[in-house]
Parts: sequence; structure tokens; C-alpha cells
Amino acid sequence: MLAMMIPTQAFSSFYSYYYVEKLGLGVGLATLARTIYLIWDALNQPLFGYLSDRTRSRLGRRKPWIVGSVPLFMLTFVLVFAVPDGLSGYSLFAWFLIALVLFESVSAILWVNYGALFPELFRGERLRAKASAIQQSFQIAAILIGSALTPVLFAAMGFGRMALVYVAAFAVFMMLCAATIRESEEARQEPPLRLLEAFRETLKNRAFWLFNLANSFAQTVNGLIGSMIPFYAKYVLRIPESQVSLLLASVFVSVIPLVVVWYWIVRRLGAVRSWRLSLAVYGLSVIPLWFGSHLAGGIAAGIAVGFGLAGFLVTPPVLSSQIIDQDFEQTGRRREGVYTAVGGFITRSSGLISALAFWVVGMLFGYVSGEQPGPDPQGTFRYLISAVPFCLLAVSFLIAVTLHFPDKRE
Repeated sequence: MLAMMIPTQAFSSFYSYYYVEKLGLGVGLATLARTIYLIWDALNQPLFGYLSDRTRSRLGRRKPWIVGSVPLFMLTFVLVFAVPDGLSGYSLFAWFLIALVLFESVSAILWVNYGALFPELFRGERLRAKASAIQQSFQIAAILIGSALTPVLFAAMGFGRMALVYVAAFAVFMMLCAATIRESEEARQEPPLRLLEAFRETLKNRAFWLFNLANSFAQTVNGLIGSMIPFYAKYVLRIPESQVSLLLASVFVSVIPLVVVWYWIVRRLGAVRSWRLSLAVYGLSVIPLWFGSHLAGGIAAGIAVGFGLAGFLVTPPVLSSQIIDQDFEQTGRRREGVYTAVGGFITRSSGLISALAFWVVGMLFGYVSGEQPGPDPQGTFRYLISAVPFCLLAVSFLIAVTLHFPDKRE
């Protein structure tokens, strides 16, 4: 998690800022590129999960995919942030689109196989809640590095060299992870389901669909808040770029101790009720961002967001693993790859919702790019970081209420 989230967080928080604000790519073209990618992602991600489930090697089902993706991830991440000088307009759009498709395709392979390991390696609600809390602590540490350190690095050495630093750290930590993975022999010996049967069983699972649809709207908020903070700092709080790291740290630093609180809540309430509660708390926590007007107010609002974010990070893996366990009971096959991939596509579609929100609100307020911020950029980013996330989380919570799932205690 530490290895993958450092560059992933740097990407999600700053790629829009880099291309739109720094390089001058129009919001409409940025949204178009994201839409094209999601169409491609709809085809490749479920296929990656299916192929992973069918893999039978002496290293396991997931490990060969993870190890093979490491150099490709490094290369494509550098491509995103090492844009040649002189590109603008449609040539900049073409570079962005190609780099985006390549980077997120490799990312999909990594995240599908990494995510599929969790329900296999950790069994039982108590162990999964504990493992998820520890996992999310490392995720937040990575988010802090990817968010707070990134402005310091690109200010000192530029975006291209910043990317080189991050992929070097990624390679070291990811290979350490791969060296310690020990997959289940039993899962490797099970005969896999055929392609159509595997997806038919997955797609008719009502709990799976409701869970991932709710998470998709909540995941949009994660990406939206992370990517809007640099804009929020500039136009709403009116603080210099050098202080953006403080604002980003305030959102995430409180999460590390708070994951322990959510671990205790999961133990007390169970996976389903804890997950619903986390969505409600997350929705309320974004309201203070609306009232921020200076650095101190922004930091206070960021700490409030941290509590809601901690719950949403800890609870979904526990409930998702229970849904996969139920499928195993019905089919006799462990299909973590397909479930992770299809669920990942649903939640990754949050990127399109985020991009559309950026485009629609920007159009309403007249914001086009850093070169054409419009008459009210402050209003643009106040809505994008508070009002829009609140509405998205309200929808997520309403969907979550309709999910009825047996809450097993082991």
C-alpha cells in the first residue's frame, strides 16, 4: 500500500493542477480524455481480474502480475509528468490522453491483483478489521507523502524529476512486498469458472452492486477533495503554494490515529452498520470546508474531513471480503480477481464523475483554466470542495441504506 499509494496520490492530487493550471490544458479537453480512458477501462479491468483468477503458476495467481507490472508502472508514471516543452492545445491533449491510458491501465493490473490478495490472506471479520486498519495507516502515510511532499519536490526540481523520485521509492517498496507474499495453495488448485459464467455470477449479486455503487460516489469525494485542494488553497484560502503542504497534511495526518477508532467501531457494530455510519460521518465532515477563508480555518476543516475519511478507508475492505466469501459459499470458487476488478471499475468510474463535476461547475462559474479563471474562481472551488462532495455522499448513504447483508461474526 505504501509503495502504490505514494505515486498514485501524487497523480490524483496534482495531475489536473499540472495540466490545467500549469500547462493550460482546457477543462473540456481534460474531461474528454478522462471519458475516453473510462471506456477503455470498462473493457480491460474486468478482463484483468478474470485472467488473474485463471493464472496458475508456482509463484501464485497474483504475484506474477504484480512483479511484471512494476517496470511498466514506473515508465508510465514518468510519462504523465515529463511533458516535452512546447506542447499546447491538441498536441498537449494527445500527450495527456496517451499517458493517462497507459498509466491507468498498468495501475488497474496492479490494484486488481493487490486488492484480490486481501480476502485470501485475511479470513474472519476481526482479523480483516485489524488488517484493514493497519493497511489504511500505511495508506495515509503514503497519502501524506504523496500530497504534502509533492509541492515541495516539484517546486525544487520540477514535475519530471519529482516523478523519478517517486518511482524509485515505488520500486523498492513494491519488490519488498512481492518478496513476502505467500498465496494459498488451495486457491491455485481450484478449477476456474468459464468467462461468461464467472461474470454472470458476479453481475447478478445484488449486494455487490449496491456496495460498489455507494462506494463509487464516496470514492469520487476522495479524488475530488484531493485534486481540488491546490485550487482551494489558491482561490479560496488565498495562500501561497508553499503552504499547500500544510493544508494537505491537515486533512490526512489526523486519519492515522483515527483508523484505530474505526477499527473499534467495526468490532462493535459489524461491517455493514460501520460502513453506513462512515458514509454519514464523511458527508457531515465536508461541510466546514465551505466556511474556510484562511489557512487556520482550512486546517481546522481539513482535520474534520480526516475523521470521515478514516471511516471510509477502514470499513469497505471488511464488507467487500464478506461479499466475496458469500460468493465462494455459493459457487465453490474463490474469485477475488473478478470481484475486485469489476468493483474497481465501478469505483474508478468515480473519476468521470469527478471530472464532470469539475467541468460543469467550472462552466457555470466561467472557470476554463489558470489562464482564464473566470469572474468567480473562489465560488467555483468552494462548491467543488464542499457542496458537491456533500451531495455525492448523501447519495452514497441513501444507496447504502438499501443494502441488506448478513453480518457474520467470526
